[in-house]
Amino acid sequence: MSINADSSKTLAGTPAADATPAVSELDTIVSLAKRRGFVYPSSEIYGGINAVWDYGPLGVELKNNVKRAWWRSVVQQRHEVVGLDAGILMHPQVWKTSGHVGSFSDPLVECTACKRRYRLDELPGTSDLTTTQLADAEIVAKMGLKCPDCEGTLTAPRRFNLMFKTFMGPVEEDASVIYLRPETAQGAYVQHKNVRDSSRKKIPFGIAQIGKSFRNEISPGNFVFRMREFEQMELQMFVRPDEAATAAFEEWLPRRLEWYKSYGVSPERLRMREHAPDELAHYAKRAIDVEYRFPFGWKELEGIHNRGDFDLSRHAAESGESLDYFDPATETSFTPWVVEAAAGADRAAFTFLIDAYREEVVRDEKRVVLSLHPELAPYKVAVLPLLKKRDDLVEMAHRIRDGLSREFTAVYDDTAAIG
Repeated sequence: MSINADSSKTLAGTPAADATPAVSELDTIVSLAKRRGFVYPSSEIYGGINAVWDYGPLGVELKNNVKRAWWRSVVQQRHEVVGLDAGILMHPQVWKTSGHVGSFSDPLVECTACKRRYRLDELPGTSDLTTTQLADAEIVAKMGLKCPDCEGTLTAPRRFNLMFKTFMGPVEEDASVIYLRPETAQGAYVQHKNVRDSSRKKIPFGIAQIGKSFRNEISPGNFVFRMREFEQMELQMFVRPDEAATAAFEEWLPRRLEWYKSYGVSPERLRMREHAPDELAHYAKRAIDVEYRFPFGWKELEGIHNRGDFDLSRHAAESGESLDYFDPATETSFTPWVVEAAAGADRAAFTFLIDAYREEVVRDEKRVVLSLHPELAPYKVAVLPLLKKRDDLVEMAHRIRDGLSREFTAVYDDTAAIG
């Protein structure tokens, strides 16, 4: 199956209409999320902290259900994929070898008047600029770009590294520099051989993991879409070079797109966009994003990447450890290529929440309904006694809830009348 996708084409190759978002205003979801206990601003009693959010009772259940659904699809139902939970802190050489220390950066501009900082590619009118254009020191002057907040003059762009840096050891002066991981993928690469040997896997096989990552984003925002602390769900498939990698890429791309549809996301609000050659990350041979029509536009939901042998070759060369695979059938050795499916638990949960939002009128009153897939819904059963003053009914309701809780996430509520 060959897929030709770009920013203006659907899967079938026809022009993609700009689908209507499920919710027109982001504030609608932000307000609902706080009111119903999905997501709260972090440290709110102290004024909050920019782009950091806490998941409330319903949000925890929703995101956990999303992670379980992903794990079931990617690991449990795939005999060739196993799990890993790598540490957040890794040897700093990992990030130098991977290219993150030198290349993991975004173009930053600063307003000379109000001192606010922005990602250059997120300013109005810059969304279609190529990587080469974004690196042009004169691009701000050429386009006449101004500060979106105060119309002040912007500086020339400079590169801003996105990794959080800290120190390991009791005394900062003597401690070694260490980084909070910006992605979970590198853990799979440096543990690739251990996992392969201990689980007795043959090529092709995959390593999946779910875990927290950290990026010092220049312009975080849009609620939980872009945060400095977030949770990833990533699959790394280790395959034979060239044609086998192409086949694995084209196998996983529609599979990952279908996963979102299977849990209720409207197909018209999903599309695939292929990265242009000058847009590719330093490690990628090919990349296609699964995008969703959020209230703030089409944005990446998940990325499928053909990473070639970039990661394993670099780590093998720098560490001195061979990461080659010996094929007993052909009696040859080769460095596996990697096909990656990189999703975010926060973005996925956010997408399911937005797409499930409905407003309906009953007896001339508007009410909000969340049409979540049953597997994702925070609570599966609600037990609501008709009369909370009837002790026998309340006791029976508690017994029913306790029995159901052994198999389902059940909630009991007697705070309002339902009769």
